[in-house]
Amino acid sequence: MSAGSRRRFVVEADGGSRGNPGPAGYGAVVRDAESGEPVAEAAEYIGTATNNVAEYRGLIAGLRAAHALDPEAEIQVRMDSKLVVEQMTGRWKIKHPDMRPLAAEARTVHPADRVSYEWIPRAKNKHADRLANEAMDAGRRGEQWEPSRSTAALDSGPGGAGAGGAAAGGSRSATARPDAADEEDDPLAEPPRASPVGWAAPADLGKPTTFVLLRHGETALTPEKRFSGSGGTDPELTETGRRQAEHAAAVLASRGTIEAVVTSPLRRCRQTAEVVARRLGLDVRTDEGLRETDFGAWEGLTFAEVQERYGPDLDAWLASVRAAPSGGGESFAQVARRVALSRDKLLARYAGRTVLLVTHVTPVKTLVRLALGAPPESLFRMELSTASLSAVAYYGDGNASVRLFNDTSHLR
Repeated sequence: MSAGSRRRFVVEADGGSRGNPGPAGYGAVVRDAESGEPVAEAAEYIGTATNNVAEYRGLIAGLRAAHALDPEAEIQVRMDSKLVVEQMTGRWKIKHPDMRPLAAEARTVHPADRVSYEWIPRAKNKHADRLANEAMDAGRRGEQWEPSRSTAALDSGPGGAGAGGAAAGGSRSATARPDAADEEDDPLAEPPRASPVGWAAPADLGKPTTFVLLRHGETALTPEKRFSGSGGTDPELTETGRRQAEHAAAVLASRGTIEAVVTSPLRRCRQTAEVVARRLGLDVRTDEGLRETDFGAWEGLTFAEVQERYGPDLDAWLASVRAAPSGGGESFAQVARRVALSRDKLLARYAGRTVLLVTHVTPVKTLVRLALGAPPESLFRMELSTASLSAVAYYGDGNASVRLFNDTSHLR
């Protein structure tokens, strides 16, 4: 059969874990490439696993379902996991031992020369995402995923292989999935090889979504350089901090570009956001993922005090983003995961708009680091002043461009 006469399918696959690792599942839908209509679905609860394992399982399920429909078909795989797409195309090395056998298995399901891969934004992968969440919900009830009536109807449609026979799936939801947990957003993952942006960006990407990042104003702990995270006393702004917020509000109002305001739930950020939002005539939305790191037993202490009392733990924390502060604090890896989840939820909510995010040192640095594809240790090499402004633009192809960092000119 010639390539031109082969049937063509699109496989959309997804997977997720509620805990990473945690209860996991995956989902996949096979579409006829010409009509776009779904011709098969697959989903399955797979027990405890990571997001990445679930994503690979979803890919394998989708390929199997398409292969069952037509072993000679051309298949285009579309996934919102850059990790899986880049690894399956060979552009990224597969470093994790759990991923290698899954990638090898995926390559054996269907002739490799008839499979291509494309990354898509999460918003365009909702069908597979829904199936995966259905599978995880079924697993929570002690059941396995069963096709719904609409899904079961696929079994009697053209091609016949249907959803149930290809079962292998499950998905994550925007609320339950710590994007966090995707390795492409993991602090230890290889950064994506981004295409050029800015002067070399393609003209058809549309208007970017821009996050203007405002660190909160000064608190009583700021001048003393004390650890002040989300597990401490939740300090309020000082008079200096309120003046800083007013200065930030003035410059943002003069630019006239902010369309929404989102803040960390901590008091110093809420107070800063309220000052700005009042000046802009906007409401304030709170996002839990924008809160500062929980510094555990270090909350309220200076660096010198932590070094004296918790020296070995501090050394470990400075050496690895996986190390957490003493007393049950958060590691930078954990913070990066929840910040990345909030980033993606906000990108979906405010697509093409300019949004002010009022947050803290670590979330701002993390968003900038992830946008640059910089290594985790870059967090220790950025200076971020109170009430400073930074900005990141996010494009439709998944790339990002840092537009501004630690601008304090409005404070002088």
